[in-house]
Amino acid sequence: MKTHDLHPAPGSVTKKTRVGRGIAGGKGKTAGRGTKGQRARAGASIPAWFEGGQTPIHVRIPKLRGFRNINDIEYEVVNVGAISAAVETGRLVAEDGAPVTVNADTLKEAGLVSRDRLPLKILGDGDVVVRLFVLADAFTKSARAKIEAAGGTAQVIEIPTEPMAALGVEPTADNG
Repeated sequence: MKTHDLHPAPGSVTKKTRVGRGIAGGKGKTAGRGTKGQRARAGASIPAWFEGGQTPIHVRIPKLRGFRNINDIEYEVVNVGAISAAVETGRLVAEDGAPVTVNADTLKEAGLVSRDRLPLKILGDGDVVVRLFVLADAFTKSARAKIEAAGGTAQVIEIPTEPMAALGVEPTADNG
């Protein structure tokens, strides 16, 4: 093959369309711009978002009000009455006279919460009829009072905010 044999693939190269060069060219008279209007005139560079003087969409649509608090904590919530009802139906069970242990994992197995990745908060709606040992991230005052009145324990899961000394090591001034 020689260089004089090389040709582009058929249809890959087209000649530039010359507009406004008479009827025979196929793009004469209005040169493919239609008839009249702003886009038919010379120098028409209209932004894509321009709506011809109509009130633009970013003005027509309603605006968001208020704000989203970035420090707000979204809890997975359960009422003490629902926990007590789950114990009575057998979805939560106690072992040998010990109080019923309730945490995010046991509540998910019992079907009382759907997401265990969120922090758990226990609310005080309903009555507690059995002893409960509840581990949660937060409690309402009424929930804590009802659990303790039934002889149970409400334990808050606390995440340390600063480093702690290792087990078996007495804290000193340099290690906390």
